[in-house]
Amino acid sequence: MSKNFLIAVGIGIACVAIAVVGILFMQRGARVGVTGQVLKVRTAPLDENSTIVVLDFRVTNPSDYPFVARNVTAIFEDASGNRTEGITASEIDARHIFEGIPVLGEKYSQTLIERDKVTPRGTLDRMVAARFDMPEAKLQGRKRFVVKIEEIDGQVFEISEK
Repeated sequence: MSKNFLIAVGIGIACVAIAVVGILFMQRGARVGVTGQVLKVRTAPLDENSTIVVLDFRVTNPSDYPFVARNVTAIFEDASGNRTEGITASEIDARHIFEGIPVLGEKYSQTLIERDKVTPRGTLDRMVAARFDMPEAKLQGRKRFVVKIEEIDGQVFEISEK
């Protein structure tokens, strides 16, 4: 092989590599999704076999497009990894819960509801309240709570308690 041919092949490979890197760089914010963290967990017994759980969390949208929520669920995960979904309360019900159960403290954030938007590169503080049909003592022995957020197009994202 000639020296000129090897130089041409090297230049061609470099041009293709630069093009691939440029395309990937331009698409870095095109994937819609959220990240976040659970800030505070509050529980209060409703009766001997059911408990209300309030999860305050922060959600961040790192993409260049708005994130629109379709469904939000609180999930209890026990020490063996079994998961139980709670019965999620609406924003109006959450207000009544805080009025009726003062041990929960102050309502800091709004509930993340259907069609709630997280702006591109934005962050929101939200909450979810859910009822679990189990005693408070069992919830206190948890591995973690998880906030499952379903996006309007069907993607599912989870924010877990540390």
